[in-house]
Amino acid sequence: MSSTAYPLRIVAALAVTNLMLKSTKDAQLLLESLDAPVRLLTHLRLVGEAAEHLVLALEEMGITFKAELVRLGASIHDAGKIVHPAELSGKGNLHELAGEELLLRHGVQSDVARCCVSHARYEAMEVSFEELLVALSDKLWKGKREENLELRVIDEVAMRLGKDRWDVFSDLDSCFERVAADGGSRLSRSKVN
Repeated sequence: MSSTAYPLRIVAALAVTNLMLKSTKDAQLLLESLDAPVRLLTHLRLVGEAAEHLVLALEEMGITFKAELVRLGASIHDAGKIVHPAELSGKGNLHELAGEELLLRHGVQSDVARCCVSHARYEAMEVSFEELLVALSDKLWKGKREENLELRVIDEVAMRLGKDRWDVFSDLDSCFERVAADGGSRLSRSKVN
């Protein structure tokens, strides 16, 4: 049977299944093929915007880190809400492990899939710097400042630069404030029917 005999959605799913994600576009295609609701796709795109601001600011500071992991993690961190759609509008954490499992089943690299769990459980588990940035993006996108999380990022940046916390605090705090200041705009763009 030729691929044209399958619905386009199935062809797209086959094209990305068992492939490692190389870009946020790959992530979006995978999620679309899994019937991710528009509301979820919009949320992930907006968290991705916040992540991109953080990535660019850290790169300007000369920090070495896996920027693509941050971008990919932000673009899929709530994938489990496909399985637990009630958590799109209500509280719950069932989507965390479900998201990691879903992504692993579809060939997503484990460090990216792990962001489904670590973005919410960064206080209770050992996480990478990149995972902290995904968690921070998920807070800042809507304008929320999370002091303990921000200080962990600041301390990691200071260590990587061989500086004292207070030598980098002002620049990073200003960066976080700029990202958070656009939270109202992102929240208004998140309103999807």
